[in-house]
Amino acid sequence: MFDSGLGGLSVWRELTRLLPQEPVIYLADRAYCPYGGRSHEDILARSEKITRYLVEQGARLIVIACNTATSAAARELRRRHPELPIVGMEPAVKPAALHSRSGQIAVLATRATLKGDKFLELKAQYDDSVDILPLPGDGFVELVENGDLASEQAQRVVERQLQPLRAHTVDQVVLGCTHYPFLSPLIERALPAGVKLIDPARAVSLQAERLLQRHGLSSPPGTVPAHRFVTTGEAPGMRHFLRQVLGHHAEVDTVDLDRIPAH
Repeated sequence: MFDSGLGGLSVWRELTRLLPQEPVIYLADRAYCPYGGRSHEDILARSEKITRYLVEQGARLIVIACNTATSAAARELRRRHPELPIVGMEPAVKPAALHSRSGQIAVLATRATLKGDKFLELKAQYDDSVDILPLPGDGFVELVENGDLASEQAQRVVERQLQPLRAHTVDQVVLGCTHYPFLSPLIERALPAGVKLIDPARAVSLQAERLLQRHGLSSPPGTVPAHRFVTTGEAPGMRHFLRQVLGHHAEVDTVDLDRIPAH
């Protein structure tokens, strides 16, 4: 699994609940975080290097636990690595559209995801059935990377970004960035009562399970997995986040991806 930083750990959390026997290597590209302001080409090049590193480490399947990287790189990575099952993130527009009573939903995501082909294709697909409001979560990734999940300042940042919803009758908010579930309590506090948050982590984990089974890659039941955590940035902050937020005590290794040549 990989993400620009710590956000994809929201997917790791769900994946390890569903597939407790599967070992996971999780790479946080914190040296390049956030991806949201980077170009399509930069994200693709970075995603290619990370994928090759994970394959070197024995990965049998890749989960791109990042909406921005999925939008920029998933299609091309599948073309370059046809032998490798790759699972990407997708904003959960379909369930939001199906369950909306007001006919208005919002997709809360990075600006790069909201401008990406994946979201624009989904929006076009469901535009006739619901009104879809794109909503950038500026500053949300930085809050999570800094471990600031509950302060008054974090609440103000969240409330400021959600303010445009007040002019609409949105009843479903799709979390279109894997960092955002860690801010769910603050987001829910800033939303009108009755608005539902939709986190796609469960659906992504189920797809990973299906692909592991389809390709005969599943670990035997009862396997005790060894999870590994790697970062391109500073390790102590990630180690602290794992312990304080997820209750998981683990070492974090660092890696220099510049040793891996460009495609």
